[in-house]
Amino acid sequence: MGSIRQDPAFFKSFFSLTLTIALQNLIVFGVGLADNLMLGGYSEAALSGVALANQIQFLLHMMVMGIGEGIVVLSSQYWGRREMEPVRRVITIGLRLGLGVALLLWAVMFCFPAQVLGLLADDAAAIGEGVKYLRIICFTYFFFAVTNILLAALRSVETVRIAFLVSLSTLVIDVCLNYMLIYGRFGAPRMGTQGAAVATLIARVTEFLIVTLYLFLGDKRIRYRPRDLLHGDCALFGTFLRVGLPVLLSNTIWGIAQAVQTSILGHLGGPSIAANSIASTVFQIVTVICYGAGSASGVLTGKTIGEGAPEKIRRYAKPLQGIYLVIGLCTGLTLLLCRDGILGLYAISGETKELARQFMAVLSVTVVGTSYQVPVLTGLVRGGGDTRFVLYNDSIFMWGIVIPSALTAAYVLGLPPAAVFACLKCDQILKCFVALVKVNKGHWIRTLTQT
Repeated sequence: MGSIRQDPAFFKSFFSLTLTIALQNLIVFGVGLADNLMLGGYSEAALSGVALANQIQFLLHMMVMGIGEGIVVLSSQYWGRREMEPVRRVITIGLRLGLGVALLLWAVMFCFPAQVLGLLADDAAAIGEGVKYLRIICFTYFFFAVTNILLAALRSVETVRIAFLVSLSTLVIDVCLNYMLIYGRFGAPRMGTQGAAVATLIARVTEFLIVTLYLFLGDKRIRYRPRDLLHGDCALFGTFLRVGLPVLLSNTIWGIAQAVQTSILGHLGGPSIAANSIASTVFQIVTVICYGAGSASGVLTGKTIGEGAPEKIRRYAKPLQGIYLVIGLCTGLTLLLCRDGILGLYAISGETKELARQFMAVLSVTVVGTSYQVPVLTGLVRGGGDTRFVLYNDSIFMWGIVIPSALTAAYVLGLPPAAVFACLKCDQILKCFVALVKVNKGHWIRTLTQT
């Protein structure tokens, strides 16, 4: 509390950024919840099929966010020094990488949708619905990549309100068009899962147009222009790879691991797929403050280092950790108390509803760990420039503990889905001990800007 009183401006910026980013994420995940509800009302096979297809979207999301977080780590330090030309060059590097990733995933998903979904589940009805959805949704990858890389660049210079407006437009467009196209309302054709995909495509194009127009015409900090796409910087590219590649690899590994987790649950039956989709969507909504705190911590950490005051951020790490824990406890209690009311909104089978209820009970405990270790590791440590540690830590926990324990629980011991799900989330608690030691005793602050 003493640090908060000594530097109220820093913590005012922290809470302002956290709440703004949280509101943006709330709207984004609210769209996912609305999609879940409407698809669940259409058919459980549609809900499961789209959940499978969205694992590919989640992989793209993690890879693009990895590139975006690399931009934030590097650009926020330049922002602290008020040097904008390097920020523009970092954006160009990020856009080129993001479009390359989107093109690769588009080619695979457009050409081999059934084969990819067949790796995640063996429910023929769910795979069939997922293929219909994936054939259309893969065209959103390009727009998604550009939009979110540009939003990350704007976030690195503390411009976050535009992201809220973009998410709000997506909410309105996606929900309205989903209602029309999934069920065939107001004279529109009844398209089911394909209608959901078309609605999302239109929403992605709209948010792409809003962000690009704002960056080129309304932004007063970065002043990025289309001609900047033509300007490379080999030296800065090397720095970006050194800083950003571990983040990209960490997020990619995490995205692949999530697909493996879905595959493990998917082979336990259709109800497990649908229950996991519901629980994960609700979890995303209640953790918006947690992830908002992580993003805000990363931006302010980089900015403070760029300003030449690394000891200040090291000192502020202690009160920030207390804030993270309070957020986690409140989030866990909220999830536990609200789960029955939320599940009452879904038109799903009793088995699926009970599984989702059990999954959400597990998440109400593990979210306390998530709310602490995510802001510490991906906010403070990664934002401080030590991007490799998070890569190593995530890889060890995911592939050394989480996946092996879940496979053993599911296919060797034959435990029920809730026990398998608990194994898949156990790292959220275990990582807290590593985060506690690293942030309080480890050397994680790096100066990355070129002089």
